[in-house]
Amino acid sequence: MPGNQPTRMIWRDITLFDGIATLPAPMGVIVAGERIERVAPMSELDPETLAGCTVMASGGVMTPGLVDCHTHLVFGGSRADEFEQRLEGVSYEEIARRGGGILSTVAATREASEETLFAAARPRLQALIDEGVTTVEIKSGYGLSVADELKMLRVARRLGEALPVRVVTTLLGAHALPPEFKDDSDGYIRLVCEEMIPAAAAEGLADAVDVFCETIAFSVAQCERVFEAAEAHGLPIKAHAEQLSNLGGSAMAARHGALSADHIEYLDEAGVAALREAGSVAVLLPGAFHTLRETKLPPIAALREAGVPMAVATDANPGSSPIFDPTLMLNFACTLFRLTPQEALAGMTAHGARALGLDDRRFSDLALGRIEAGAPADLCLWNVDTPAALAYAVQPGRLRQRVFNGEVTHD
Repeated sequence: MPGNQPTRMIWRDITLFDGIATLPAPMGVIVAGERIERVAPMSELDPETLAGCTVMASGGVMTPGLVDCHTHLVFGGSRADEFEQRLEGVSYEEIARRGGGILSTVAATREASEETLFAAARPRLQALIDEGVTTVEIKSGYGLSVADELKMLRVARRLGEALPVRVVTTLLGAHALPPEFKDDSDGYIRLVCEEMIPAAAAEGLADAVDVFCETIAFSVAQCERVFEAAEAHGLPIKAHAEQLSNLGGSAMAARHGALSADHIEYLDEAGVAALREAGSVAVLLPGAFHTLRETKLPPIAALREAGVPMAVATDANPGSSPIFDPTLMLNFACTLFRLTPQEALAGMTAHGARALGLDDRRFSDLALGRIEAGAPADLCLWNVDTPAALAYAVQPGRLRQRVFNGEVTHD
């Protein structure tokens, strides 16, 4: 049905998950142009209103378009060999110290042209779109030079232009130490702060700046320098933190007003309190937890008690989460981390949007992740009986309709 949309459309008699909760009554959602015009129980929609709308579907479960707020979709090469090594007992840290891990992807990404990277990333992104994603964050971080990081960000921008999806880009220059700076981590951080961030900002290629704050990556002090450089260029910040150890990176990021702290398996009480105070989002990445066979669970109960919003994302990447299925992450979030299905779904809608700064018009002209009047018409209609069924079963192909920016792109 793409390309020939009626002026006003209605989805009627649906079960509606609005981004936070499931509404009890059979609902109607009216879309006019690119925005949601009205959301109301069917009992409140008068015949005159209904007569002025084209019925797009009746029944089913509607959710906001899914928001995958943490991915690394643009990369060169493969790390299937490392998957085998880990199953033979080699740790993620040991693989990284041998020059594998992120650095093996860096070598392949540097060798690849923009066209090659674009062609490789497109089907990965299409897989997310086919399962309901309408907004996706794509990080750089496999170039680790000014030219190669900008190359990755340009590819990410192109993907958003070529496919019906909203792409948010994040500069992750401080992802790993490149081989040419093997014995000079401070020198590399200077490069990130003084050359890479200014170049990305000048070309308008980055919507945010990220760091990997970890023993195998960069210290808290080094990451703070990156944040200060990002702030000087008006770019929001976020952090990979507390994935393998507790360095206090999440608390430091929160002090700088970070949009999110991601992974956070080793987050402590002080870190939870800092996220709460800053209004930062805890981004849970169960795909990496699963793939790396981690045993240290994120502090879900403490985050829940503190009222810290919890987002869920695929972390789609070549090493620690080569998984490109968002609804599988809903299942993992429930089975591995013990989120409720409603929490998991909120994590891939309203809270995922908040982790990107796209949940509130104070920060953006968009207010994504919710089904409410005035919000962008990013919607998914599913062939399931209840919203919880999306997390319950691992079953591709349940997407009945996908609406992006008011246009039906999948029917």
